[in-house]
Amino acid sequence: MWPAGVSRYGNPYDRPVDGEAAARAWVDAWDRSWRSKDADVLAAVYSDDAAHRSRPDREPQHPLEYARWAFAEEEDDLELWWGEPLVTGNRAAVEWWAALTDSGELVTLAGTSWLTFREDGRVVEQHDYWTITPGRATPWKGWGTS
Repeated sequence: MWPAGVSRYGNPYDRPVDGEAAARAWVDAWDRSWRSKDADVLAAVYSDDAAHRSRPDREPQHPLEYARWAFAEEEDDLELWWGEPLVTGNRAAVEWWAALTDSGELVTLAGTSWLTFREDGRVVEQHDYWTITPGRATPWKGWGTS
């Protein structure tokens, strides 16, 4: 016999998230958003109360606020690559690599975003680790494969 209020399929609010699909939706949204510099594209993949910490030494903020701030100083020469998401349960890690002009300087950014998804597949928490290097560099052969 199942506990009161719980069917043999479990509590309807405790459905596991499809982490793989959620991670791929996040990559697609960020790819479109970053290339177009349109932070609103990201709204579909983040919860309203999502917290994003873009670096360990920065305070958390909503991801759309962060994207608007980050895109403001970038020019239109973006080259962008994404690694295959590594997913376990409701968590994912996604590598990314970008070469662009930021505040008038040619730079390469490479990093990893750590994501936690709610049951509906939207990101509720994200924190990033990344580096910035002067000049334009492309990923090495085999980069981003799991």
